Parts: sequence; C-alpha cells; structure tokens
Amino acid sequence: MPEIDVTGGPVARGDEILTPEALAFVAELQELFGARRDELLDLRRQRRDAVARSHRFDFLPETREVRETAWTVAPAPDDLRDRRVEITGPTDRKMTINALNSGARVWLADLEDANTPHWGNVVGGQINLYDAVRRAISFASPDGREYALREDGRLATIVVRPRGWHFDESHLLVDGRPVVGALVDFGLYFFHNAEELLRRGSGPYFYLPKMESHLEARLWNEVFTFAQQRLGIAHGTIRATVLIETMPAAFEMEEILYELREHASGLNAGRWDYLFSIIKYFRDSGADFVLPDRNSVTMTAPFMRAYTELLVRTCHKRGAFAIGGMAAFIPSRRDPQVNQLALAKVREDKEREAGDGFDGSWVAHPDLVPICQEVFDRVLGGRPNQLDRLREEVSVTADQLLDVRSTPGAVTEAGLRNNISVAVQYLASWLAGNGAVAINNLMEDAATAEIARSQIWQWVHNDVELDTGTTVTGELVERILDEELAKICDALGKEQFDEERFAQARKLVLEVALADDYADFLTLPAYQVSSEK
Repeated sequence: MPEIDVTGGPVARGDEILTPEALAFVAELQELFGARRDELLDLRRQRRDAVARSHRFDFLPETREVRETAWTVAPAPDDLRDRRVEITGPTDRKMTINALNSGARVWLADLEDANTPHWGNVVGGQINLYDAVRRAISFASPDGREYALREDGRLATIVVRPRGWHFDESHLLVDGRPVVGALVDFGLYFFHNAEELLRRGSGPYFYLPKMESHLEARLWNEVFTFAQQRLGIAHGTIRATVLIETMPAAFEMEEILYELREHASGLNAGRWDYLFSIIKYFRDSGADFVLPDRNSVTMTAPFMRAYTELLVRTCHKRGAFAIGGMAAFIPSRRDPQVNQLALAKVREDKEREAGDGFDGSWVAHPDLVPICQEVFDRVLGGRPNQLDRLREEVSVTADQLLDVRSTPGAVTEAGLRNNISVAVQYLASWLAGNGAVAINNLMEDAATAEIARSQIWQWVHNDVELDTGTTVTGELVERILDEELAKICDALGKEQFDEERFAQARKLVLEVALADDYADFLTLPAYQVSSEK
C-alpha cells in the first residue's frame, strides 16, 4: 500500500471526509494514474512547441475514422436529460444552498475556477457536497439570515467540476509526492457520495475542465472505469460533460466524446478559457493572433461562431448535449439602468444559443435563471432538449477555427486598464481564499483573470499600439497597475485595503503578465504563494 500523508491543517469536520478508507482510495488512484497524467502534461508541452514552430494546427489525421464512422454516446440518465438552465458557483455553504434552490436544472458545483484550492476550501467543499447530497445542509449568516433547502419544487442536479489535470494538491502526499488535484476532488466526492446519489435516483456526475486532447479524455475514462469497479458501482454510472475550453480540444471534440462514450453526457462551449488558450498556443505567432479588448470578443466573432457551431453539430451527431456559455452579470440592487442594459444582452446571448441548437446554458446568479429558462422554454416547447437538431449544414475548417485576425474591435487603453484592474483584484481575492469575485457587476473567476493577464502579455510582447497611439510596454503596464491600485484603495478605504495581500497580487500580475517565459496557468504561482503562508 502506498504511504499517504495529510500535510494540511485541521478543518472542521474534516475527519468525516479524510477517512482512512477514502484516503486509501485516493492514494490508489494516484498510484495507478498519476504517472500517466505526468506523461500527458509533457505531451502538452511538446504540442505547444510544435505550434511555436509551425504557427498552425489541424484536425488529427490518425483519428479520421473516429470522425467518419457511426457511433453515439450512452443515453442520458433521467435527471440529465433536461439541462436548459445550469447555474455555476463555488461549493461554499451559502452558494450550495442558493444554487440548489435557484430553479436551475443543474448546479455546476465548482471545485476549480471559482474556488481557491486552499486546504480549508478543498475539504470544506467536500463536506458541503456530502451534506447537500443527503439534503442535510443549512447555513446561518453573520447577519442572522437562515438558509435551508426548499421543501417544495425541484432541486438542481449536482454536477461537480474537479480541478484540471495540471494542478497538484500540495497538502496530500502519496509516497512523498503531491497527489493530482483532479484525483483528490474526484476521488473524495465519488467515494463518499456515489452510492447515496444512486439511492436517491441521481448519480455521480462531473464537468471535466481544461482538457487538451482525447488522450486526456481516455485517462479520465480509465479513472472512471476503475473507480466504479473498485467500489462496486455499475459500469457507465458516471456521466461526464467536457468543457471545450482549450484550442486543441476544439479540434478533437468527436475524439473526446468517443473516448468517454460510455460515460459522456455532453460538451460545453466556454469563452474566456478558450480565448486564453488561443493566446497561449499562438503567443509566438505575431499579429495574426493578437486579440482586441476581451470584452469586444463576443461569441459572434467569426472564429467563435465556427467553434460553437461545430460544438453543437458534433454533440448532436453523437447524441450528446451541447451546453452554452456563461452569463456572468450580477444584477445590481441600486442601478436599474445598468440592469436593464445588461439583462438585454443576457437575453440576446441566450436567444442566440437556443437558436443555434444548444440544449442549455450557464448563468452565474439566481436572478438570471428565469431569463435563461424563458428563452429555452420558448425554443424547446415541450421537449427536454434539442438533440434532434443535427445541424448537418454546419461544416467547419481548421482555417475558420483559427481566423482570429478577422475579429472586429481594437486594443484600447480602457481595455488595458480593465484587464490590469480585474487581474489584480481577482488575484487579491484568490489569495484570500475567494475564487469567485463580483467586479463591476460581473462574476469573475480564474478564467477571466487568465484572459486578462494573457492579453497584457500578448500586447506587450507584440508591441501593440493602443487607440491613444501609445505602445503597450512593461513600463506602461506597471504605471497603470499602480494607478489602478490607488483607485482600488480609495474605493475600499485604507482600513479595508489589505496592503500585504494587494502587494502580493501586484507582484503576481507583473510576473504572469510580463515575464518572457509565459506561465501556463496563473493559479500555479498563486497557489505556491498561498501554500507558503
């Protein structure tokens, strides 16, 4: 048996999750699959190096047969057949209750981008999920408000998003080495809840993030197959929806579904992580891949349309669900005019998705559930989904997926300031343990911080000129960063402004936005800083 050590500090009720049996299960997952994960991360680096040389990407010739032969994924379980509205959010206790009560069909219980993986959050999230599965969760806020699960009406189906393959859990060691974070998140949730979920008429469902190839999907499928066999759960019980949020994955949608076909439920079309991935892969490729201000890169840009239409076509061809992107707006209780304009944009976005054939979409706030519900109700009628819309007229080429140059918009000083301000505010919050942050009426998570800092890096390293005629340089970024920090300090007040934490966030922003060596994920150096505390 491998030796497993818990190096994280005590967490209230942690002993209910970190049982010897659960830890042994996680250690077994690490022993069986950790080395293959390492090999796949190395393959990512090799692939990126090849793109740096060729400045090209294409569909895989060796998997042509998968794309051209007939097959479908397993039929969906009853509580995943209708996914017209999905709410996302971290697994803190209040959010868990609000999400389950929201009226959404699905709750994406986020252990990844909306969560800071401090040890207390990692274990605490599992405790909250344990209680939520058993409908035994309540919460009393400091202001005296009580939160409990509704007794009337349907609660959202839980779909858990573990961390991506790239992240290691430094507080859990097997034979002296950190365990893969994805295996910790999956293993603890599956071990404690699979049987209980089945007893209640549901099942262990997952969202899989940040994958870059069908080989990574194959590894997940091997994990699922082993875990089910090990705990005596019927093969195919697990269902996984894959986020197609990296550029390489967009070229392997069919292959990813094929590898997971006995466990697959669908694919999701994100936005910020997808744009971040394009910058990451083509960062050496010059002006053809320089994006304008992130807020001007909408889902109607030609290369984004190609990506989303291909996703719907692929999913429905294979009997899988196509889930749309995030409506991140946070309604304001004080500014009706802001709400009116923003909600009109949310409605327009959801109408486009429903019209394109998506089976459902994401929202970040309970107040957006009725809008998304109304739009999809109107398109779906009495149907639970749009699997019958095959979109056979869609045909997408590699050139269309990579046609970044035709994206309308400009690089502006306002856009640069927004990226800098969001990045530093988000990182300051992340370091404090909060991975989902409301900034300027938008719910920001690690994905938005990634695209923000990646754009800064891209603009600096390509000598991009702003609308003001000024060239983006490291010196300009540092000056604007300090100006934005001063504004943040004024807005918060000196008593609320944590100088040490914002100083750490400032240092991290400069590190991941200006260094010649591009950091693959900003959360990795941030995690190192937070783990050293």
